[in-house]
Amino acid sequence: MTSPSEAIVLIGPMGAGKTSLGKRVARRLGVPFTDTDAGVVREHGPIERIFADHGEAEFRRLERETVARALRTGGVVSLGGGAVLDPDTQRDLERHRVVLLTVAPRVVAHRLRDTARPLLQDEDPMTRWNAILAERLPLYRRLADATFDTSTGPLQKVVDAIVAWAETPQKERA
Repeated sequence: MTSPSEAIVLIGPMGAGKTSLGKRVARRLGVPFTDTDAGVVREHGPIERIFADHGEAEFRRLERETVARALRTGGVVSLGGGAVLDPDTQRDLERHRVVLLTVAPRVVAHRLRDTARPLLQDEDPMTRWNAILAERLPLYRRLADATFDTSTGPLQKVVDAIVAWAETPQKERA
């Protein structure tokens, strides 16, 4: 699958399923799973509170530290949707196998209803989600080695496809 210093990194927009799919992929591959948003919460408290008390810049700094540690651990790593905005994280991802998870807006609307995510507050969440996606999608695509859509069918099919991709030697995937 991966060498000890190489991770399979899941990137993509909020609501794409990075955490739920990441756990399943890691279990199937027999490697550790790290959710960087959960790591920030574990070490520093709720993301909503960090945003409210210290602002987005401080959250991004804490997120960057957590991402760097997770990438050193290897296994399967789920990044928060905005983690890829950091230039150091972008450079770090060049040494890992990056999977972009996409999702249709109609599906994410259902997944994100009643959300407490700080970037989706104070306006129509789907309008904001679409704006964030439009801004980040070119970067996601540039960083990704493979893309899988989570919009249709059972998520287990996406897990199976990611595992098959991960188990294929890199030369054969090019």
